[in-house]
Order: sequence, then C-alpha cells, then structure tokens
Amino acid sequence: PHGTPVLSLQNGISNAAIANRAGAGLDVLPAMVPYNVAELGPGAFHRGTPGRLAAQDHPSLQAWLPVFARAGVPLDLHADLLPVQWGKLLLNLNNPVNALSGLPLRDELMQRGYRRCFAALIDEALAALALAGIAPAQVAAVPPKKLLTILRLPDWLFRIVAARMLKIDAKARSSMADDLSLGRRTEIDALSGEVVRLAQAHGGSAPRNAKMVELLEAAPAQPQRWSPQQLQNALGL
Repeated sequence: PHGTPVLSLQNGISNAAIANRAGAGLDVLPAMVPYNVAELGPGAFHRGTPGRLAAQDHPSLQAWLPVFARAGVPLDLHADLLPVQWGKLLLNLNNPVNALSGLPLRDELMQRGYRRCFAALIDEALAALALAGIAPAQVAAVPPKKLLTILRLPDWLFRIVAARMLKIDAKARSSMADDLSLGRRTEIDALSGEVVRLAQAHGGSAPRNAKMVELLEAAPAQPQRWSPQQLQNALGL
C-alpha cells in the first residue's frame, strides 16, 4: 500500500534513494546492519559480531520498535543516518580486502599486510569525506583515525591492542566474500565506488579504492586468493 515503510539494509549510501525511485509510493528508509552475518548454507545464517540495527527516524517506525526488540534485533532510530552510514562504510572497506584474501575475517585481520590495505582505503575515504564536509559517526569501538593507527601496528602489538576487535567468531566472513564464493555480483560499487564518486564530486581522487573496484569486478572471471604482499603491491603500498 501507499506509504508502506521499507527499510533498506544493504551496505552503502545510495541504495535507499535508488529503491525509492523504483518503488513509487513506498517510504524507503535507509538503515544499517552493524554486525557480521555469514550465510552458512540454505536457510542458515550466522551472526558473528555484536551490534544494534540503526535506521533513519520516521513516524511509521515507532510502532515497530517493540517488534524488532522481541525478535532479538533491536532497532535504534537516528535523526540523520548519513554520518552513521558513512561510519559503517569505512568499516565495510575491509570487505573487498577480506573477499580477495579468501580467509575468515579474524585470520585476515591478524595479518598486517591486509590491515595496511584496509587502512589505506579508509584513509582515502576520510580525505573524500573531509572534502565533502561530512563527519562520519563512530561505529566501531574507536574513532576512525585511531582505528587507522591500530590497523598499522605490528602483528604482535595489534593482537594486544585490538584484542576486543579480534573477538570475532572464527566462521565470520564478509558479505562480499560470500558473494564471490556463490558467484554473485559483489557490492564493491556501493562501497569503494561510493568513495571514488564522493572524492571526484569534490575535486579529489581515490585511486586505491578505484583499484579495488577494478579487482573485484575482475574477480569472478579471474578467481585467486591474494596474499598480503600481492594486494599491497596492487594498491601501491
């Protein structure tokens, strides 16, 4: 019916606007999933990290809050979700790194070479956000700039400083890794592609995120597991 609220939970920034254009008459609202969910098989999904759902505040959602709570997936409403979306997108920039590594998230994050790639992508995104005058919300346990410092630590120190970050279920993988393994098109354009477009719209550039778009678009036809050194070389690190 006209005015039906629809939550758009896909990673990225622009999907709710796209869905609104496609679903005339519906109230498509941006929302965000802060935790990792891996598809283990038909009808089997595994939540590997904690967090609470977030959505753009709207009068039609108030009545649904108790329903979400009873289902075990409480929903937080925000007057402006855009900073939260960008805060989550910064974390999602590890998705292409994880997908190309072929490893579970914890195993990938334990290797400094992969973390350096992740940090480089965040660096470019923060520069683009600064050009656009957008301050991303803190979605992780630490602010984005502090996260950069932590990611670049030597492995032995990272294990100590990021002990909380590494409390990830051993089975947890990125959604992009699932897409690659199932032969589906990935959401790289909604992640690194969004960073590239934001930078270009404000007179900047994001060549490393552009490179990740290129690598992920080629991955289905040229499947391979990228070592930390191979991926660093590809990104010019």
